Amino acid sequence: MLTLPNLLTLSRIVAVPLLVALLWWPRWEAGFGIAFGLYCLMGITDYFDGYVARAYGTVSKLGQFLDPIADKIMIAAVILMLVGTRHDDQALITGVHLIAALIILLREIAVSGLREFLAGLQVSLPVSRLAKWKTTLQLIAFGALILAGALPAMMWIKTTGLACLWAAAVLTVITGWDYLRVGLRHMD
Repeated sequence: MLTLPNLLTLSRIVAVPLLVALLWWPRWEAGFGIAFGLYCLMGITDYFDGYVARAYGTVSKLGQFLDPIADKIMIAAVILMLVGTRHDDQALITGVHLIAALIILLREIAVSGLREFLAGLQVSLPVSRLAKWKTTLQLIAFGALILAGALPAMMWIKTTGLACLWAAAVLTVITGWDYLRVGLRHMD
């Protein structure tokens, strides 16, 4: 069912290879600038696909399936590109900051598995308000780090991105634990 919300979600999935291509060259500041614009557009479509689906009563099973996948694909791709394509002297996520990125990536995988397991039991795992804050901080962190690649002389942008990355990682652990506790109640 190709409703407007589903098309917005699909556009995020289709845009990921372009985002990766723009982040591929570590010293191409213009590419990072364009990637920042694309990343912001992808974040806006993430908000509007759900808003439009709820507002117009077009929530679909396809959308419920694709939306979290689109989010995870985007986040995983950005993490890998910010970690893997920069030289050490210009890295956006290196050293101890890799721990925060890894926490976020591992939680995304673990919660996806937990949701899949609970869905088999017909138990839903609603998104908590704290998880929404985690997502917001995570989106800001990665957006700031992409922007830092476009504007490397403005170190405060990278510092802000890394601070938000750690704040998101802390909320990631808290919300991941909350979800795990709910899941454990339904396991033998």
